[in-house]
Amino acid sequence: MRTASPEAAAWLSAVAYARHSFTDYDQMLSDGYDQESARHFTLEALNDVLRGWGARRVVGANED
Repeated sequence: MRTASPEAAAWLSAVAYARHSFTDYDQMLSDGYDQESARHFTLEALNDVLRGWGARRVVGANED
Protein backbone atom coordinates (compact mmCIF):
# COMPACT_ATOMS: atom_id res chain seq x y z
CA MET A 1 0.00 0.00 0.00
CA ARG A 2 3.03 2.26 -0.11
CA THR A 3 2.08 3.58 -3.51
CA ALA A 4 -1.67 3.78 -2.83
CA SER A 5 -3.32 7.13 -2.32
CA PRO A 6 -4.45 7.86 1.23
CA GLU A 7 -8.07 7.44 0.10
CA ALA A 8 -7.41 4.03 -1.46
CA ALA A 9 -5.45 2.86 1.57
CA ALA A 10 -8.25 3.96 3.91
CA TRP A 11 -10.87 2.18 1.80
CA LEU A 12 -8.90 -1.05 1.63
CA SER A 13 -8.28 -0.94 5.38
CA ALA A 14 -11.96 -0.34 6.14
CA VAL A 15 -13.04 -3.20 3.87
CA ALA A 16 -10.51 -5.59 5.40
CA TYR A 17 -11.54 -4.61 8.94
CA ALA A 18 -15.24 -5.05 8.19
CA ARG A 19 -14.68 -8.36 6.40
CA HIS A 20 -12.64 -9.87 9.23
CA SER A 21 -14.56 -8.37 12.15
CA PHE A 22 -18.21 -8.38 11.08
CA THR A 23 -18.64 -11.34 8.70
CA ASP A 24 -18.06 -15.09 8.84
CA TYR A 25 -15.08 -14.72 6.49
CA ASP A 26 -12.42 -16.04 8.89
CA GLN A 27 -14.63 -18.90 10.00
CA MET A 28 -15.21 -19.88 6.38
CA LEU A 29 -11.46 -19.91 5.77
CA SER A 30 -11.04 -22.11 8.85
CA ASP A 31 -13.74 -24.40 7.49
CA GLY A 32 -11.73 -24.91 4.29
CA TYR A 33 -13.24 -22.38 1.90
CA ASP A 34 -10.75 -20.68 -0.42
CA GLN A 35 -10.47 -16.88 -0.24
CA GLU A 36 -12.52 -16.27 -3.37
CA SER A 37 -15.41 -18.45 -2.18
CA ALA A 38 -15.37 -16.99 1.34
CA ARG A 39 -15.42 -13.48 -0.11
CA HIS A 40 -18.30 -14.41 -2.41
CA PHE A 41 -20.43 -15.82 0.40
CA THR A 42 -19.75 -12.89 2.77
CA LEU A 43 -20.15 -10.12 0.18
CA GLU A 44 -23.71 -9.20 1.14
CA ALA A 45 -22.89 -9.06 4.86
CA LEU A 46 -19.79 -6.99 4.14
CA ASN A 47 -21.73 -4.48 2.07
CA ASP A 48 -24.45 -4.30 4.74
CA VAL A 49 -21.77 -3.29 7.26
CA LEU A 50 -20.31 -0.70 4.90
CA ARG A 51 -23.76 0.76 4.21
CA GLY A 52 -24.44 0.83 7.95
CA TRP A 53 -21.31 2.94 8.34
CA GLY A 54 -22.67 5.35 5.73
CA ALA A 55 -20.29 4.33 2.95
CA ARG A 56 -21.37 5.54 -0.48
CA ARG A 57 -19.23 2.86 -2.09
CA VAL A 58 -19.61 -0.90 -1.64
CA VAL A 59 -17.58 -3.89 -2.75
CA GLY A 60 -18.62 -5.36 -6.09
CA ALA A 61 -18.60 -9.03 -7.02
CA ASN A 62 -15.35 -8.61 -8.97
CA GLU A 63 -13.62 -6.32 -6.49
CA ASP A 64 -11.59 -7.01 -3.35
